[in-house]
Amino acid sequence: MRVATWNVNSVKQRIPRLLPWLDERRPDVVCLQETKLSDDAFHEALGADLAERGYEIAHAGQGQWNGVALLSRVGLDDVRVGFDGMPGYPDPTTLEARAVSAVCGGLRIYSLYVPNGRTPDSDHYTYKLEWLAALADAVDEPATTLLCGDINIAPADADVFDPDAYAGHTHVTPPERAALARFGTLGLRDVVRDRWPDERIYSYWDYRAGMFHKDLGMRIDLILAGSAAADRVAAAWIDRKARKGTKPSDHAPVIVDLDTAPDGDIGPVVPPPSNPAKPAAAKVKLPQTPE
Repeated sequence: MRVATWNVNSVKQRIPRLLPWLDERRPDVVCLQETKLSDDAFHEALGADLAERGYEIAHAGQGQWNGVALLSRVGLDDVRVGFDGMPGYPDPTTLEARAVSAVCGGLRIYSLYVPNGRTPDSDHYTYKLEWLAALADAVDEPATTLLCGDINIAPADADVFDPDAYAGHTHVTPPERAALARFGTLGLRDVVRDRWPDERIYSYWDYRAGMFHKDLGMRIDLILAGSAAADRVAAAWIDRKARKGTKPSDHAPVIVDLDTAPDGDIGPVVPPPSNPAKPAAAKVKLPQTPE
């Protein structure tokens, strides 16, 4: 079974890339984030094309913001929008479209779009930590769980091109990393990093300043798997090809193959970057860093 997760950053804009990608990679389960469509608009835009390819759909939409989806060719049972105790923003009653899960191929698979956090001194950062804590509390059967999506946290310094460039920013702070590490205590494993412990692997590159072409990125799109899936991993990789070319998302898909690997155990990033900048020499400021 092939499971993929992809923050498409507006699925309507990405349809000309998404459908050919589905035909090329043929994932059995796809988790999408930032669809930026209502449920009706998602089904109107993609329902027929996905049905033709054998996918059942679960979508939690919010119009122009957020939005997550699950596409499955191996069953889509017990669909749940959100999770128990999920906080809202800007107040507890305003629930955002950031989580949907279902049982697919015998596994409870979540498509997640974790709050960004904005800045470490913001109320959105507090919301992010509360959201992650509530998610950890809601995982009731970790062994058969996959948490997939844009987690908006780089697990370690090795997951960003230059730790110094991220000083003072979200995604790398100790509280965020501690919140992410809690899933490890539940038995969920970061299967891409497990498979490639010492490799340079990124899943997101800012559109600005030529970050993608210099391979100045970060790994914030993750698949965290309980033992029922993690013990079956045959390949785990980032489909960098999907980030290249015309009108891409700023994220690349993460793909994990269970039991068998149709493309073989082909490496951590496919294709690998041709001429990545060396962090020590680059000393690049993040585009969002104030002067």
